[in-house]
Amino acid sequence: MENIYRKSQEPKYDCLLFDLDDTLYPLSTGIATECRKNIGDYMVEHLGIDPSKIDDLCNLLYKNYGTTMAGLRAIGYDFDYDEYHAFVHGRLPYENLKPDPVLKSLLMNLPYRKIIFTNADKVHAVKALSRLGLEDCFEGIICFETLNPVHKNTVSDDEDDADFIGLPKNSASSAAKGSNLMIFDIIDHFSRPNPISLIPKTPIVCKPSEHAIERALEIAGLNPQKTLFFEDSVRNIQAGKRVGLHTVLVGTSQRIKGADYALESIHNLREAIPELWEASEVKTEVNISGKVAVETSVTA
Repeated sequence: MENIYRKSQEPKYDCLLFDLDDTLYPLSTGIATECRKNIGDYMVEHLGIDPSKIDDLCNLLYKNYGTTMAGLRAIGYDFDYDEYHAFVHGRLPYENLKPDPVLKSLLMNLPYRKIIFTNADKVHAVKALSRLGLEDCFEGIICFETLNPVHKNTVSDDEDDADFIGLPKNSASSAAKGSNLMIFDIIDHFSRPNPISLIPKTPIVCKPSEHAIERALEIAGLNPQKTLFFEDSVRNIQAGKRVGLHTVLVGTSQRIKGADYALESIHNLREAIPELWEASEVKTEVNISGKVAVETSVTA
């Protein structure tokens, strides 16, 4: 009689790592636009920045530091992180986010680890996921507090790891409003034809820093070669690729350098990356007696 044998295949991925904002929901919700407005209002009302400089300053800080918040800290503004997040996210139109049962079904049927990786704070991440009805789809959240467990005035890599899923050890700030002693004029710096100095570093750890991505992988215990990274940001995708991640650009069907896949919408997941489901199908080999000899090749 022919021997029963097991046909197995090593899964290509162990984990699906998802950005949150403008990745799990579309840009058309208006959340990003309102967030940008709130950031500008915070800069004027809490940091005393000239309203006429807000647009140029935000653009330069975002371009050079990944987030406006990281840039503000780099150039010398000191403020309470929780206060900033509460102001910027606390007045967002979360009612624009609706439950997404289609996406929930897609995610729940994928037998891989699934983790959120966002530059936003934990309160925003939890609230957005709840509004989308996706809070049960992910095992954890890597967020601002995860990578920035304490308020730091100097750049340091000596801090202990924050708890995974974004539980901060201490996010309190002792800084008082108006305590900024010296502000680096980044607008003037880039207005010069040949700037003679380097821009200052930020103490905030965030995407698209390769260090931030590496720390996220370390905290979650992920192998970059077996992780699929979903992002709407081209530069975050390219940073992820440099770290060794497999990458999916969300929000366009045009695949750019650094992206292994491109999705117009996260809802196109199954059509664009069918291998995610194919790898989880039950594969069987039947002997001449008709006995099943194979189990599923991927475990959740």
